Amino acid sequence: MSKPKLVMVGNGMAGVRTLEELFKIAPEMYDVTVFGAEPHPNYNRILLSPVLAGEMKVQDIILNDHDWYRDNGVNLHLGKKVAKIDRVKRQVIAEDGTVEPYDRLLLATGSTPFMLPIPGNNLDGVIGYRDIADTDAMIEAAKRYKHAVVIGGGLLGLEAANGLKLRGMDVTVVHIGPWLLERQLDEVAGRMLQKSLEDRGLTFLLEKHTEALIAGESGRVAAIRFKDGMQIPAELVVMAAGIRPNTALAESSGIYCNRGIVVNDTLQTYDPKVYAVGECVAHRGIAYGLVAPLFEQAKVCANHLANYGIGRYTGSVTSTKLKVTGIDLFSAGDYMGGKDTEEIILNDAAGGVYKKLVIKDNKLVGGVLYGDTADGPWYFQLLKDGKDIHEIRDQLLFGQSMVGDVGHQGQSKAAAMSDDAEVCGCNGVKKGVIVKAIKEKGLFTLDEVKKHTKAASSCGSCAGLCEQILASTLGGAYQATASDKKPMCGCTDHSHEDVRKAIRERELTSVEAVTKFMEWKNADGCEKCRPALNYYLISTWPHLAKDDPQSRFINERAHANIQKDGTYSVVPRMWGGLTTPAELRAIADAAEKYKVPTVKVTGGQRIDLLGVKKDDLPKMWADLAAAGMVSGHAYGKSIRTVKTCVGAEHCRFGTQKSMDMGVKLEKMLFGMWSPHKVKLAVSGCPRNCAEAGIKDVGVIGVDSGYEIYVAGNGGIKTEVAEFLCKVASDEEVMEVSGAFLQLYREEGWYLERTCHYVQRVGLDYVKQKIVEDGEGRKALYARLLDSLKGIKDPWAERLDGELKKEFEMLAVQPA
Repeated sequence: MSKPKLVMVGNGMAGVRTLEELFKIAPEMYDVTVFGAEPHPNYNRILLSPVLAGEMKVQDIILNDHDWYRDNGVNLHLGKKVAKIDRVKRQVIAEDGTVEPYDRLLLATGSTPFMLPIPGNNLDGVIGYRDIADTDAMIEAAKRYKHAVVIGGGLLGLEAANGLKLRGMDVTVVHIGPWLLERQLDEVAGRMLQKSLEDRGLTFLLEKHTEALIAGESGRVAAIRFKDGMQIPAELVVMAAGIRPNTALAESSGIYCNRGIVVNDTLQTYDPKVYAVGECVAHRGIAYGLVAPLFEQAKVCANHLANYGIGRYTGSVTSTKLKVTGIDLFSAGDYMGGKDTEEIILNDAAGGVYKKLVIKDNKLVGGVLYGDTADGPWYFQLLKDGKDIHEIRDQLLFGQSMVGDVGHQGQSKAAAMSDDAEVCGCNGVKKGVIVKAIKEKGLFTLDEVKKHTKAASSCGSCAGLCEQILASTLGGAYQATASDKKPMCGCTDHSHEDVRKAIRERELTSVEAVTKFMEWKNADGCEKCRPALNYYLISTWPHLAKDDPQSRFINERAHANIQKDGTYSVVPRMWGGLTTPAELRAIADAAEKYKVPTVKVTGGQRIDLLGVKKDDLPKMWADLAAAGMVSGHAYGKSIRTVKTCVGAEHCRFGTQKSMDMGVKLEKMLFGMWSPHKVKLAVSGCPRNCAEAGIKDVGVIGVDSGYEIYVAGNGGIKTEVAEFLCKVASDEEVMEVSGAFLQLYREEGWYLERTCHYVQRVGLDYVKQKIVEDGEGRKALYARLLDSLKGIKDPWAERLDGELKKEFEMLAVQPA
């Protein structure tokens, strides 16, 4: 029996969110077809301004990639604009002639920018600001032209102006109102915002009425003229004077529209077979242009498409935030106040902080925050819930952490929030949902919270609060997500990427040289930055930089893992998991001699001696070295183990010699330090007994060679490795694996696992560097081998007393 057909016109955030909600509750109900006029899959339109500003790339804002559509069985038509809806035949017809029948139709056609009806509005160089094409056009214009004018001092206009300024243009913002964001801010906050933006180099012309756009000799816009006769140069004009619901298609098909496609509380149009969501919709006379209401609509619409019939959309209370880095503002509700309202105001002009709360009948009905918006979500929740604030009125202005008993004071905003407080207004995600996901799914990073809860995945303004929730939930286990904009630590304002770049470009070869050149606040560094600096130095200049033992963690200095009782764990290396009677005898002798209480076989096919006293470490390692054994580096940010199955050497199912391959890889990588621990595995056949699918590099033998997988992680949150490529020979396995690990060593941030590195840069980027660029791959592999060539092969000869000297030093060093 065939499924009913659901066709969606529009591939934006509201429509695709509806499909996501539908797939959660009725994944097999419809055959789904989607038409998108743009050539891109669903992306986060809210984050176009960071793309324009150069803070993000287009790939960073993709919400649902092509794989998502494929995995959910969606028939996707990109770059196809729908020209007609035949409601009698129930068909959708695209401009290229594509015809799709429907049983249910979902209209998510969004909105279009309002182009001022003035002479010259169709000149080359005059654009709206709604999509990736507009953003690309502005980026290209910034490379060729100097003067830009943005018409409109609303949210979108200011974000466009800031982005163009960061791209190097002289930008003037023309606004018809008396102050900026007059629909979101009162005059005081609006003036403070203007001052902040003027300090960034923007120019403002307020209460100006545009009369015409003037063409230059080339036919491109060259100037803008106002009704008072004033004229200024303009080689790029961005119309950001508002949006209009895109109702043309609906109207042409006879669907009732009035300032939008009119829908009821189930998001159904006057045609019961046709639903509509998003900016194209008029619900109870209101068309919403913010994402939070659109996602609320999506959830209700999906409920009815699934025939549940229990959801109702009754309208939304909205709040506003500006996406201009370094400027914090928030407004919600009746922020202007008026009759029968009270206002509580804090105005610190010198400090750049302004807070205004509007109260009516002992309830918060509106507010404006500028400069300090941390309590915005809490105020918004009080407003939405209509809570009586009589008892906390005196402390209300000072935020949530100051409300209640003394025990609450001094807590982070996140710790003081209740579980039912809304954190992400865009997606309606409450604190309790985030905390539950963190605990149940083992989340440790902001990216993981975004992936599993949708919080902070839209406008991103609640990202800081989400990180606070991570920190308060995980306690000491929390490590802030590595970011190319975040300082390495409190000793500096520089990021990991800044430091790596300076070390490379300035040829810095010591920790002291880095901290001096980059003007570290604490010249000696700290326990966070010194190990990172030491790694970046020795990985960038392996033959010039001197390894600093005092910048390593105690485990790496002791060549053993410290345990909770203060004793140590010693793991000698067994190449590829293979050993000999002589090695086993040496391990047994050491265990008896030093009275080791526990001997355990590890998950990486090694033997762990647990409970070794610190004073015995140098002597134990000397005894093991005398038997030809070296450290397994089970403590280091380094190559740990290469796990193998018995492979074609012994197994009747084996297709490749996995033990031999594993030994080759481990010997090749011996002595390799890296941003975090690295584990490899080689399986002799697709049965994958060595668990290669959850390793940093996994090699699986097949009839014609090997498949190579990367960026797996079998830790607290399992990440399945991703397929990188297929190769035919052992030599290619070593070259590809080595090149990938060298790329990670050169670009990964300290304490960033390979899975997080690949998530950050993208698998396509890694494939381009390793698979597609053959010369680049060989160069990476050569750099890896060069960095390791000073490490003597411990299989062939001993370390000439180097370990002994190192441990003699260790014996007089504090833990």
